[in-house]
Amino acid sequence: MSGSGNREASMKTVTAKSPVQPIVSIRDLHVSFLRGESENEVVHGADLDIFPNETIALVGESGSGKTVTASSILRLLPESTARYTRGRVLFHHAGRTGEVDLLSASETDLMGIRGNEIGMIFQEPMSSLNPLHTIEKQIAETLFIHRGFTTEQSRPIVLEWLHKVGIRDPEQRLKAYPHQLSGGERQRVMIAMALINQPKLLIADEPTTSLDVTIQAQILDLLKQLREEMRLAVLFITHDFSIVRRIADRVAVMHDGRIIETGDCREIFNAPRHEYTRTLIAAEPGDAPGTGEDSSDSIVTIKDLKVWFPIQKGFLRVTRGYIKAVDGVSLSVRRGQTLGIVGESGSGKTTLGKAILRLEKSDGDIFFGTTALHQLTDKEIRPLRRSMQVIFQDPYGSLSPRLTVERIIGEGMDVHKIGEKGDREERIIAAMVEVGLDPETRHRFPNEFSGGQRQRIALARALVLKPDLIILDEPTSSLDRSIQFQVIQLLKELQQRHHLTYMFISHDLKVVKSLAHELAIMKDGKLVEHGPAEGIFRNPRHDYTRELLRTAFE
Repeated sequence: MSGSGNREASMKTVTAKSPVQPIVSIRDLHVSFLRGESENEVVHGADLDIFPNETIALVGESGSGKTVTASSILRLLPESTARYTRGRVLFHHAGRTGEVDLLSASETDLMGIRGNEIGMIFQEPMSSLNPLHTIEKQIAETLFIHRGFTTEQSRPIVLEWLHKVGIRDPEQRLKAYPHQLSGGERQRVMIAMALINQPKLLIADEPTTSLDVTIQAQILDLLKQLREEMRLAVLFITHDFSIVRRIADRVAVMHDGRIIETGDCREIFNAPRHEYTRTLIAAEPGDAPGTGEDSSDSIVTIKDLKVWFPIQKGFLRVTRGYIKAVDGVSLSVRRGQTLGIVGESGSGKTTLGKAILRLEKSDGDIFFGTTALHQLTDKEIRPLRRSMQVIFQDPYGSLSPRLTVERIIGEGMDVHKIGEKGDREERIIAAMVEVGLDPETRHRFPNEFSGGQRQRIALARALVLKPDLIILDEPTSSLDRSIQFQVIQLLKELQQRHHLTYMFISHDLKVVKSLAHELAIMKDGKLVEHGPAEGIFRNPRHDYTRELLRTAFE
């Protein structure tokens, strides 16, 4: 559908409800990035209207141009590399009659709009918040800039907003630093920062991507509540259609830098016009897993496993108590099957996985087959690491940017002295082919690959050692739904082909449901429910499990 057709459709949808002018109108936006001598256009003629008191979701896969389009509204892209080659971004400025084109506005005008009339929440609050400044100082910063308030004048307003966004004991949190807050609390602080000046438009760029399903639901409910109270316009950027269904009034779908479809949320879900939109909506994680290998043989058994971190205080660092990250967990993992480990952040999932691999000190028994890992020294356990591999949440952070893909995949072979030079290259090529990577790309570096491709590189690095057990720690949480679907299908195929055993750590129950044969639910370091996945999904016994399932599948 053409850009003008999209614009007319979006105007008809909203003006039927309320004959108001849009707060922001993006017209024929073209954005390019300079790369050396060449110029690469990444947004091609985008058209979009954002109206008061509505939430419009801008949806698409990574690289589709969502964030570039949204950042263009406030001209946040680096001027040294970004070029707005054509188009306008028209904004109804509160202090002026008519519209202001933000792409040609002066820096002074933009400074008066950013954080004042248009607020923005970024994807990763930990990297967006200043680690050296207190929460109070960071939230109050826009009050200093736009209203000229002092610290004393701003404090009651900051406290009011900390109450509004649901921060517990806000008076105690004023002097806290970002690292002292949980992920959900940091995101609430970002919302307070974006809204404290009561803007007309809020741009939320993937604000719930890295959050647990229960925290995600709380943040979405909070945004809906604040939008209604403040009659805000919200541009919500996401790749997750389950979030779109929950929060959006209208939807704009982006693909390869173009807005290919715009319409009412119900209309988009019930009768999508574009083939790409239909593909995105259909890209759910997939059916439940097969029966897996029929085996009563346990590859991993843990008994009364504990990981307690001491709380030390005072000059002499006296132990005053313990953080019980894993507290008396007992379970087993059957060979050739997948155990899903589920729980919110801080429940102990990742610590449990690290303890099993002996990457974290622990008390209790850990058996790998018949080998008692808890009785081995680090030197004695090293040869067994070939059979126990791990894939981490962030493939970009776990792959060395200085090594080529070939060296990354072959690194474990070098450590364990596997294969001669010719054999080594053959095994690397075979591993890349198996996970769906082009072997010709093995001389490239990780930054030259997409998120889904980087996760395939991490998988190839594990597979090349022919392990028996792979622990996967949130391996799909940062991926688009369509890429998630591909990775999950690949994991299922590899499990069948090589009789692999997985421990799949996640907070995404939709993903876990498509992979896990057995399920372990963790809360506050304890195992609250454990058993066949199908039975737990059908008839959960614990209140916490029921709450997780309700939030994930409502």
